[in-house]
Amino acid sequence: MSPRIVPYQPTDLAEPAGLVAAIRQRRGGHLLNLDRMLLHSPPLASGWNVFLGQVRQHLSLNGRLREMAMCGVAVLNDADYEFIQHAPVYLKEGGNEAELGWLQLLGHPQYDPTCWSDELDRLVCELIVQMTRHIVVEPDVKQALQARLGNQALVELVAVIGTYNMVSRFLVALDVHPE
Repeated sequence: MSPRIVPYQPTDLAEPAGLVAAIRQRRGGHLLNLDRMLLHSPPLASGWNVFLGQVRQHLSLNGRLREMAMCGVAVLNDADYEFIQHAPVYLKEGGNEAELGWLQLLGHPQYDPTCWSDELDRLVCELIVQMTRHIVVEPDVKQALQARLGNQALVELVAVIGTYNMVSRFLVALDVHPE
């Protein structure tokens, strides 16, 4: 762990009042360490709050697949904070502990895609790996996912993976750690 260069804003931060209140409302009344880091730049924190709120709460994408994508990206990018935040939500959205264990192996030699009984889950994991590690996605993966999900859900899944690659890179680069 590298030394903290940018300190967190205080947990009782009150200004800018409207923004802090909006973030607290989305977070159930408190600020996460991520928020406390983002609040060094109110315009960034404001845009992040709106954008991530939409991604987390208003997409039509199945919640289990959304959280699978978030957890998979976290593992590939060594973003423990992100995994810790999203693993419980993955379970609430219908995932199970065995699947979380498989996701934690994503990108490692021990990972075996045949652990997933559902072809859709295998494809989603392949998409996560290709987008996160290689950026370019093989056409057959996109076609297979489009056939199973349709255009809207595929676009949303790709956006979730891209978004949480951004989140994980922010967390890792600024040494944001769990509360």
